[in-house]
Amino acid sequence: MADIPKSSVELRGVSKWYESGEEGTAPARRILDGLDLVVEAGERFAIVGPSGCGKSTLLNLLGTLDAPSEGKVIIDGIDTSGLSENEIARIRSEKIGFIFQMHHLLPQCTALENVLVPTLALAHRPDPAVATERAERLFERVGLGDKLHRQPGQLSGGERQRVAVIRSLINSPRLLLADEPTGALDEDNAGRLIELLVELNDSEGLALIVVTHDRAIAGSVGAIRTLHRGKLEG
Repeated sequence: MADIPKSSVELRGVSKWYESGEEGTAPARRILDGLDLVVEAGERFAIVGPSGCGKSTLLNLLGTLDAPSEGKVIIDGIDTSGLSENEIARIRSEKIGFIFQMHHLLPQCTALENVLVPTLALAHRPDPAVATERAERLFERVGLGDKLHRQPGQLSGGERQRVAVIRSLINSPRLLLADEPTGALDEDNAGRLIELLVELNDSEGLALIVVTHDRAIAGSVGAIRTLHRGKLEG
């Protein structure tokens, strides 16, 4: 599978619908409708729209966590349709990082151990010393250099979410997807987190897409695109 680094992800004519009622007796509920999108390397923007419009569905398709009902999802030049689950999982672990509203850290593990978990999913695992060194550099970058060996319960909400950001970056992804990443944070921590994501977008050269219902947060990300009636506007 050859890589084409100019484009991080592309959606071609992507639609997504869900059957309603028993055995599809009711009309299908269409969430996305023939959506086209190209996300270039290093690009960043926020996606906004009312609750239930399909923002998280769109992010899941971009991240290969879900498959479209029709259309294609292309990651770094690789058409994911027809690939096996193992092949898709490999692309996901190597090329895509995820941040969710809840940090989903393992409570029994230290912050450092949580960050290193994604390295275990790589087909070619990095040298543990090299992975640990990258993690330590990222902890320093986000201001948590003294918190590596703390468990999640010993960290504040903002600190836990920054650990989740580090975890999303440990495998050096080319695309970072954030689904309501500030939803569980107060205003100050939310602002700091978005500043961090924008800085990482610049310094790491990765594409950044943030889904949010908060227009102020979206504006802090940069460009804003609105999901409306199954298509992106803006």
